[in-house]
Amino acid sequence: MKMKKIIPTLLCFFLLAACNGWSVQPIPFPTPFPIISPTPSIYTATPVVIGPTHISPTPFITTATTTVTPLPTNTNLASPTFTPTPVDTITPTSPANTPALLIQILGCNTSIDITHGMGEVTNAFVTLKNTGNVELTNLTATLYALDEGREHPDKTVKVPSLPVGYQVNLKLTVDSTYRQETPIQVEVKSEQGIFPREGAASCRDIGIFAPSPNTLNTPLPSNP
Repeated sequence: MKMKKIIPTLLCFFLLAACNGWSVQPIPFPTPFPIISPTPSIYTATPVVIGPTHISPTPFITTATTTVTPLPTNTNLASPTFTPTPVDTITPTSPANTPALLIQILGCNTSIDITHGMGEVTNAFVTLKNTGNVELTNLTATLYALDEGREHPDKTVKVPSLPVGYQVNLKLTVDSTYRQETPIQVEVKSEQGIFPREGAASCRDIGIFAPSPNTLNTPLPSNP
């Protein structure tokens, strides 16, 4: 019986608690003290470096200081005196002893040399002139031919002496090819030295202008 009375009493209590009895709800007032919220923690991600770390060295800067050296002051106001130095004048002079020789090929002719058992030979007529200022001694003149065969006995001719201003005519002979052009060269040596060769690509026929046999190998005064 008591249980039946308690249940309705509880139901009425809950219904009355759900209604506050105000027809107009009051305006809520702000809370005089705000609710303090905790400051959030901030976490910064630190990168993880794997491997050796290179640190750039701090550059060393050197400042160059320029030192200015003052120029010396010339206290001597007088103008310098220039004294000319005499220059020696050299007058070129020719050497006292200068050997010189002029070689002239006058011409050639051909003949048959039966005496030495040769066929055709080429005879070259040559004039040697002493154009230097010293006597030439023990001259040796030799004839060379491009088509030369056996060595002829008159291939070389010797002249004991050729004074200054003198000349000598020579006849030199070489064994040559029958009816062929014969390029020749003449070489002259002496006790004073060897002179440059004189040559001819084709020695022309001298004909009747050959020197007289009586004048060969004999030094004579040079023609003016």
